[in-house]
Amino acid sequence: MATQHTITAAGRKDEGKGASRRLRRAAQIPAVIYGGHADPQSIQLEHEKTWLASQHEWFYSSILDLEVDGKVQKVLLRDMQRHPFKQLIMHLDFQRVSENEAIRVSVPLHFLNEDKSPAGKSAEVVVTHELNEIEVSCLPKDLPEYIEVDLSDLALGTTVHLSQIKLPKGVEIPELKLGADHDVAVVVARHARVEEEPAAEGEEAANGEKKEEGDK
Repeated sequence: MATQHTITAAGRKDEGKGASRRLRRAAQIPAVIYGGHADPQSIQLEHEKTWLASQHEWFYSSILDLEVDGKVQKVLLRDMQRHPFKQLIMHLDFQRVSENEAIRVSVPLHFLNEDKSPAGKSAEVVVTHELNEIEVSCLPKDLPEYIEVDLSDLALGTTVHLSQIKLPKGVEIPELKLGADHDVAVVVARHARVEEEPAAEGEEAANGEKKEEGDK
């Protein structure tokens, strides 16, 4: 069962670039809530608390309880604008969710037991994670914070495809409905290639001289 995460915000009436700049100077983040068969609502959040929350994986893939002036709304984070080089969140977009309507969300993958697998134990094998998250479709109540991928049987030459991921009840991958070509690789175990070191310039010159002498 997914953990409940609550984010606190306050409604705001001032809008526009000037109002947003004033909010940021006051250590607040301008944001908006939209969707869910209701009008968009402008809100503001405390930067420090929100920044700390944004360091967690669940902030991006879980349904959040967004409390605005005492009223809780179920939302998903849909967009985050960051400052180009400062540790600042510039703006957030939240989408309301309805408990009876399916949603599409990108959910992180957690890879388990790779170090215990035949591929993980071999120095001659390189394990590549082709995907670190996948888009799923489900009702809000069924949304997982992450999906585990057990790699305990991963061996050299093995490829784990999208269709092989074990999904929680009520969760599906829309991509797989588009055909076999969309059943992409998630994890691949390849043989490690050992590249030959280039010969030193002196060795190349010596070999060239020997070749010329042999041709005479």
